[in-house]
Amino acid sequence: MSGTTTAAALRRRAAGAGANRWVVLVVLCVSLLLVAVDATVLHVAVPAVTEDLKPGAVELLWIVDAYPLVCASLLILFGTLGDRVGRRRVLLLGYTLFGVASALAAFADDAHLLIVARALLGVGGAMIMPATLSILRQVFPDRRERALAIGIWSAVAAVGAAVGPLLGGFLLEHFWWGSVFLVNIPLMLVSLPVGRILLPESKGDSGGPWDVVGALTAAAGLFAVVLGVKRLGAGELGAATLLPLAAGVVLLVLFVRRQRRREHPLLDLRMFSRPAFSTSVGCIVLAMLALVGLELIAAQYLQLVLGLSPLETGLRLVPLTFAAMAAGLAGARMLRRFGPRRMVSFGFCLTAGAVVLLTAMGGDDNAPLLLGGFVLLGFGLETTLFGAYESMLSEAPQDQAGGAAAIGETSYQLGAGIGIALLGSVMNAAYAPGLSQVPGVPASASAAAAHSLGEAYEVAARLGGPAGEALRLAARHSFVHGLHVTLLVSAGLLLAGAAMALRLPRLMHCDPEETPSGPASAPSPAPSGSAPASGTTAEASPAPGLGSTPMRMPAQRESRGSGVKV
Repeated sequence: MSGTTTAAALRRRAAGAGANRWVVLVVLCVSLLLVAVDATVLHVAVPAVTEDLKPGAVELLWIVDAYPLVCASLLILFGTLGDRVGRRRVLLLGYTLFGVASALAAFADDAHLLIVARALLGVGGAMIMPATLSILRQVFPDRRERALAIGIWSAVAAVGAAVGPLLGGFLLEHFWWGSVFLVNIPLMLVSLPVGRILLPESKGDSGGPWDVVGALTAAAGLFAVVLGVKRLGAGELGAATLLPLAAGVVLLVLFVRRQRRREHPLLDLRMFSRPAFSTSVGCIVLAMLALVGLELIAAQYLQLVLGLSPLETGLRLVPLTFAAMAAGLAGARMLRRFGPRRMVSFGFCLTAGAVVLLTAMGGDDNAPLLLGGFVLLGFGLETTLFGAYESMLSEAPQDQAGGAAAIGETSYQLGAGIGIALLGSVMNAAYAPGLSQVPGVPASASAAAAHSLGEAYEVAARLGGPAGEALRLAARHSFVHGLHVTLLVSAGLLLAGAAMALRLPRLMHCDPEETPSGPASAPSPAPSGSAPASGTTAEASPAPGLGSTPMRMPAQRESRGSGVKV
């Protein structure tokens, strides 16, 4: 057997614990699908929840926000805990808690109980998300196979985001609002035993005790920052917004200082000194910052300007999801062909081009324009996120896989929150001046209409007559103008991301020891520090459906330096 099986192949078998790694990928994707669906499935059920439980405005806000707030704040805590106590163990605990919390939410008879249940769902989601990526990192030690696995994983995430509202709408048409949570339970009952049998257990190599104080400090700091960012996105600039932001920043600074002093830190912050790792994190934040706010604004445009129903709006956005799925599935091939630098830069530029194309949107429906823009947007965004996530995960040390995955997911959440706040502010700044002096409209009515397009329509309906119609038209034109300005700002952010991505490695680096060899004898390892001989080839294991024919690729020499990949 010596000379025919590389060390990477042995590690891959050990990592799979006897289970087919592609079956393991299916189990991990089911986990991801549940979390992704639950993040959006409640959106369509909010009116039914409001009618049944009669929550106040603050309670309704917490019903919606408790899940993402708690999930985002605990990602680092549970990601690093999995590195210490076992990633499968944390994942299975997350399954259990997710199922219990789903039952509690489904049968909640008052708003406070539903808020608690949503918070527990956030805890379960924070256990599941980093564990899926870190187990994937372990089960697929060969980077080329791992790139394909991450492509499938990210395509499932795109499906989950789109399926959530559609599934919620279907369930609400036939059952009560609690059914949007109850659907999780049978899937968890299947995932628990299957995951226990098939998923391999893994831990990091870091010694020393787990830093409980550091983990709680990071969780509290992230919670405060995300809460402040969400309130900022809602246009609130008072003490209730600024105090959490300031407290969160202080706690995160204390967390960083603590980690630098400890012999066995919770997170090895030296990962951020590696260009590929820090650049990948920055690209994730910029991509989400530029685009998540646009999704909200686009939904408002489709419904309030074009007059589409919620179902028609959802259907218009479906091509974006399918394009994202296609990019995820093609991502591994593109990464091998173009390398992380060109792939991520291309994704940013393509998305920026799509955003500029969408500035042609006006007051009238232009379905072909929207279709083309959304397809390019979905493909470009997923190409960017795929390349950034794969680079970050591949560069992170194996024993820090859970922490690295948690950093990636936290970056995603923070980028989304900051994007809503930033682009929402840009939108409001461009929208409000157009309503300051509408002929025949009182100043108080204009001031109320300047808050949002929906409120402007309500004020116009109350005014009635020529004044109401004038206010309605002015608000509509101002919103389209604000949309164009916001799109151009987003395009600028995306181009900045394309420039940032130039710090990523030029080639997809695959270490010889990570590449499984074929039947032929493996080449002898080169002495430390020496370059591989010209013409050396490395064989990758066949992808599913490719039979047993090995795929041969020229060995690529790429200096990693201190780069890190997610």
